[in-house]
Amino acid sequence: MSSNTDAAGRSKEPDQAPRTVRSLVPARMDRLPWTRFHWMVVFGLGVSWILDGLEIQIIASNGFQAELGMDSAQVGLAGTIYLVGQVVGALVFGRLSDRFGRKKLFIITLAIYLVGSALAGLSPNMEFLFVMRFIAGLGIGGEYAAINSAIDELIPSHYRGRIDIAINGTYWGGAALGSVANLFFLNPDNFAENIGWRLAFFIGPVLGLVMIYMRRHIPESPRWLMTHGKEDVAEKTVDDIEARVEKESGKKLDPVPDDQAIEVKPLDRIPFMKIASVLIRDYPNRTVVGLTMMITQSFLYNAIFFTYALALQNFYGVENDAVQYFFFPFAIGNLIGPLVLGPLFDTWGRRKMILLTYGLSGIILTVSGFLFQADVLNATTQTVFWCVAFFFASAGASSAYLTVSELFPLEMRSQVISYFFSIAQIAGSVAPLLFASLIGDGEDRGPITIGYIGAGLLMVVGGVISFIFGVNAERKPLEAITNPLSAVSEGKLNVDGERTTRARKQRT
Repeated sequence: MSSNTDAAGRSKEPDQAPRTVRSLVPARMDRLPWTRFHWMVVFGLGVSWILDGLEIQIIASNGFQAELGMDSAQVGLAGTIYLVGQVVGALVFGRLSDRFGRKKLFIITLAIYLVGSALAGLSPNMEFLFVMRFIAGLGIGGEYAAINSAIDELIPSHYRGRIDIAINGTYWGGAALGSVANLFFLNPDNFAENIGWRLAFFIGPVLGLVMIYMRRHIPESPRWLMTHGKEDVAEKTVDDIEARVEKESGKKLDPVPDDQAIEVKPLDRIPFMKIASVLIRDYPNRTVVGLTMMITQSFLYNAIFFTYALALQNFYGVENDAVQYFFFPFAIGNLIGPLVLGPLFDTWGRRKMILLTYGLSGIILTVSGFLFQADVLNATTQTVFWCVAFFFASAGASSAYLTVSELFPLEMRSQVISYFFSIAQIAGSVAPLLFASLIGDGEDRGPITIGYIGAGLLMVVGGVISFIFGVNAERKPLEAITNPLSAVSEGKLNVDGERTTRARKQRT
């Protein structure tokens, strides 16, 4: 028996080079018409942002404060612990998603969230609540990385922009649902004080159980399978998807020309130094665009969202129990913006729409800052300005996640999302404390006026930078926007004019 085989006759060469795979998987996925299969992907995966918005709003209600004996600082700490959990979850599960696949992770992360949120509703004391909030944050943070990757890799390029932006915007549907839940469950006429807030924590897990069932029927990303040495499984997965699409649409799909094939050499894992090289050396402009978009939108949202109640109470005399009613139009404006403006990111173009949404939201907020300082607004008109500004800002913020997901190679997509998300969360975490300090006791409008104008101008700068250095990725295959690290095909140009031979040259 040859010394290069084991007892079963299998090769035991340790350094055998991976074989080159020629695949039509990406082209086959991108040419699919929209059917019920894609709606299943949208509803099965898109619930993550609804759950996050729901969680934030329930925590913000502070219904558990009295029973668990927490002061205001400890209530704030519960929110901070949840955000820290999101950062840790994104970093850990983002890397695992790139290594072991999207489907395994988007099942695991949702299950972790279910456990953390449900057990939070059973908290006997403050310390137990803190632990459960961290666990729930772990799950939601992991969702951000795994789900954005899966959505972009499963949705046809013709629809990718509007769908990704709409799904990210559903965060505000969750926030609105949380407000309704608070009004119902925290009403002493409906439930005892020690029961209502506990029941509210179970809303997310109930929704999540339904979504876990749906996710069992969502396939692994064929693109991920293709680049990880599982071409046969990738082909079979696309065969099954095509059969389902043909049945649902009643139309026979046209064959994909062979010249649309991509050649890859499957990779197992991507070292951190390689990721750093891609971000800093290969795509520095894209890295600047991604970080700028993520940080500016995170700062703006955290600044306004976490302090809007303080502003209404301290400057306009709105009672605490009435703040929820002012939040509804704010949340609805944030929800409608991505739904209405999302299609324009696919038709008018990414860069133009990013400039428009970031720019207009910043300008409107700046104008409202001057009017606020002039004391010509009341609680209603102030909320109207916020609604209009965040109608545009919400679409822009959602496009930040789309942009980060599109602009970097498939093999490191989840990790890049997790890095940018974590940096944005850390930067944005400064905003609530800063703006709360600027609001103070409501005696002086000057400091917070500077804050509003500064946040508005920051968004304008973010839009300009993204317009100048961004990429026209609308309706283009992911592989045309950014070459996979495993690509070996020659001759084609991506949207930056870089040849697909780059990945090959880096490995030879």
